[in-house]
Amino acid sequence: MQRHGPSRRSRGHAAHRRDPIVKPVKPPTDPELAALREAKILPVVKDLQSADPKSRSTAASAIANIIQDSKCRKLLLREQVVHTILTQTLTDSALESRAAGWGILQLLAQEEEADFCVHLFRLDILTAIEFAAKLVTDKLLSENPRFSSSPKTEQTLIISIASSLISLLTALAEAQDDVLVSVAGNATITRLLFVLITYKQGGATGVDALRTDALACLMILCEDNQKLSEAILGEDACLQVLMALHNDVSSDGILACAILHNVFDAADESTQAKVPNADDSILIPTLAKTIATISPTQAVANGHGWSSPLEYQQLALEILASIGTSLNAAMGGSGAAAKEEWGGIKEGQEDDEDMNDDDEDMGSGDEEDGDDDKGQGKGDNGDDDGDDDEDDDEMNQDEIDADMDMINGADDDQAPDNIDDLPVLQALLHQALPQLLTIANLQPSNDDMLRLQSHALSALNNMAWSLSVVDFSDDHNAGIQKAWEPCALSVWRSVITPILSSDTADLNLATQVTGLAWAVARSLRGKTPLQDGEHRRFISLYQATKGAASAGAGAQASEDPFQGLGVKCIGVLGQLALHPAPADRNREIGTFLMTLLAGLPETPAADAIEALTQIFDVYGDEEFPYDKEVFWKDNYITHLDAALSKVRALAKSINKKDHAELRHRADEVVLNLTRFIAYKRKHKQ
Repeated sequence: MQRHGPSRRSRGHAAHRRDPIVKPVKPPTDPELAALREAKILPVVKDLQSADPKSRSTAASAIANIIQDSKCRKLLLREQVVHTILTQTLTDSALESRAAGWGILQLLAQEEEADFCVHLFRLDILTAIEFAAKLVTDKLLSENPRFSSSPKTEQTLIISIASSLISLLTALAEAQDDVLVSVAGNATITRLLFVLITYKQGGATGVDALRTDALACLMILCEDNQKLSEAILGEDACLQVLMALHNDVSSDGILACAILHNVFDAADESTQAKVPNADDSILIPTLAKTIATISPTQAVANGHGWSSPLEYQQLALEILASIGTSLNAAMGGSGAAAKEEWGGIKEGQEDDEDMNDDDEDMGSGDEEDGDDDKGQGKGDNGDDDGDDDEDDDEMNQDEIDADMDMINGADDDQAPDNIDDLPVLQALLHQALPQLLTIANLQPSNDDMLRLQSHALSALNNMAWSLSVVDFSDDHNAGIQKAWEPCALSVWRSVITPILSSDTADLNLATQVTGLAWAVARSLRGKTPLQDGEHRRFISLYQATKGAASAGAGAQASEDPFQGLGVKCIGVLGQLALHPAPADRNREIGTFLMTLLAGLPETPAADAIEALTQIFDVYGDEEFPYDKEVFWKDNYITHLDAALSKVRALAKSINKKDHAELRHRADEVVLNLTRFIAYKRKHKQ
């Protein structure tokens, strides 16, 4: 007889069969928790798995009532309640049990961290959601019987399930990018949102109360999502509702604006066929009216969720900030200067003529036209033509009003020729900007107002950076320059100067304002309305904060060292030192930049890199009068020679894997410094 190897004990006996997902639960060692488990948790968990439908429904409702208690919630999770709900409660024959099950899951998603939602996603929660979404959609769209004619108890349960699904979907979408993509790509789920947004059946069913949350969920899902944006355009009923809502100063109106902004951003040319004049200019009037309602005396966080004006006011500011980021695209991209990376002095180049002609502008080329608090934009734009006569640190109300009149006073007859062809820019400057300036000038008395001020500054910052890369030397952009200049002057006078003169101790505020100052100075060239000695405020700000994590001003700078306050102070100063700056100011700033290099290796890497980039820009053209008067007279070439070995050592000390961009920029600046020194020696005056 053939042998088949050693026999094994059967593992299929019922006594050995166990659900592989459910692990044995160890009772808590804490006496209080152990008692709570025995008294409250075990009975409802047992009833949740009862053969009696009524016991199951009662248990599910009981769990929903105690889930917000942190101790009960942790104990329920220990008892594998999620597994029970997914495998039994959500497939229960009783609609009441299913509604309670969905309610439990959405409460858990609200109370637990984002990794709970990721865990649900990995357990294939979307399949269960899809099944439930189809049930709700079919019930709502049913004609026989109509949903409004169905039993009130059934209506209540269906609405409860729908509410839980939206809440859970929102939490899932916010938990992780791949989860968001999966949710947004599920047509059954997005159809439910479309139905809830457009639902119009008569009767007091309560479905209309879900529209706001459905709009908020759709807003999250359609951001940077071309496929879903095109699906929204293809849903005529949904598109009509959004277009009708976007004029309302309300939570639904601003959420509709947010969705339409996402659609305009992501969709292609076919958008125009669906929505005439499909660009952000149709949204800006409503956004401007909404932020105009912001008042320092408004109630703090009045209302709950989207019913609170604070929430949709903040969203309106965020949309304006996003529009500011994409302003170059809205201008067709033709206004942006083609900033090329300066490669240093070309090897073998015998006849170096003008440095900026032969070797390209000496910018780092790392501009990003429109992120919040841009700290990487570099350029060759000139700046102010000398200190203004203004001696007062702050503008009086008449001066602010005059600036507002200058911004708002450009009627159609006076407007530059090509600004009418740029409706988004025109709407931003004439309608949104005055309101943003007002909010930026608030004296916040609480955290809510401080947050709104920060968002207003972000919107101004993005707008200013987008316009700072427009090539105003091109005659085609003369209209843009004429429209932007009075606005930029007002931003400096009414926002930058007052906040700087207040000597704020808020590093985040100082970082935002300094980034804004950098962008405004770049675009105004020699017209920056500097008050006497105002450039010294940026030097003092740098010195005052250099001990605070390299003037990092928060987590943003730790993630990107070029977003730090120190880098931004250096960037502003570089712009303020450019021609036609007077020699005294240029010398003061030049000495400051050289001192930073002399301070290596103590000077932070990003600060040193930015200092060199500004030095290349400021002293790259020997035709500027301060080249001879300052650069050569003060022997800056010797300081650069002395710094070269330190900069090389700095670059080598940066780990490429941990700080790829920082190392790349450091290597680049070493090459440029070597070539810059050689070039300056060849063109010594």
